[in-house]
Amino acid sequence: MRILVLGAGGVGGYFGGRLASAGVDVSFLVRPARAKRLSQTGLVISSPLGDLREPLRILTEVNTAFDAVLLACKAYDLDAAIDAISPAVGPSTLIVPLLNGIRHLERLDSCFGREHVLGGLCHIGVTVGDAGEIQHLNELERIVFGARTERQIKGTEDLHLVLSRGGFNPGLSEMVMQEMWEKFVFLATYAGMTTLMRAPVGAIVATQEGEAIIREMMEECTATAAASGYAPRVGAMRSMVDSLTERGSKGTASMYRDMVDSKRTEHEHILGDMLERARAANVPAPLLRISLTNMQAYDQERAAS
Repeated sequence: MRILVLGAGGVGGYFGGRLASAGVDVSFLVRPARAKRLSQTGLVISSPLGDLREPLRILTEVNTAFDAVLLACKAYDLDAAIDAISPAVGPSTLIVPLLNGIRHLERLDSCFGREHVLGGLCHIGVTVGDAGEIQHLNELERIVFGARTERQIKGTEDLHLVLSRGGFNPGLSEMVMQEMWEKFVFLATYAGMTTLMRAPVGAIVATQEGEAIIREMMEECTATAAASGYAPRVGAMRSMVDSLTERGSKGTASMYRDMVDSKRTEHEHILGDMLERARAANVPAPLLRISLTNMQAYDQERAAS
């Protein structure tokens, strides 16, 4: 099975690098500047689960179909990513989107057809260092994907066997949309609160009202998911509460880290989309509204400077 990974940043580089190291037939579609650096240094991963330096098969454009495409890009780069991978999508190609949120599925379906687009998500803390190396920040390396139509089931099972060679134990889910919504609820709360408070979880819950406000925002997102037909399961809710109210936690969302670094963020794709869905379902969401406004104001200041 021939696999194309779009990008060799944090997510694509980490999972694709593990696959390449295991001998999987994987190619990386990257921008010219990234291609030049990778050709000189190889892909470098620093991780508590094992460091890696791996030469890669690098492309700056594609002109042939692949069996599967791992789509690992920021939501605001989705249109450019679609243009880049279009030549790689043949009659039986499966696309595994590893973006945050869920709004991207509608765009991918409209461009490639629902039969080509799986559900997918990942949980991993990674960043790219100044020298282009991928820094794995903890031991979490979870990737989950699954079929959204019956016709995708066999191909998805075959893909799972191949990805399992990477050593990161990918999950094959029969309820992938449920899992995507559960991550969406968690991430909207996590990103919204850490950006709004300009602080990690531990600092927020150490304040007088911090934990209560986190729980209130999580309730807004949970109610929105329930109204959309994907009420988070008991185990998922327990895990969210544990992470979002952990005393002493240094955890921050990647949106917060991007904001601190004055980078572009995915706030419209995460906070904006959740708020839009809350309003469509008549779910009161004052904290989502404030959190989104906070990020939109940040965007205005960033553009002005």
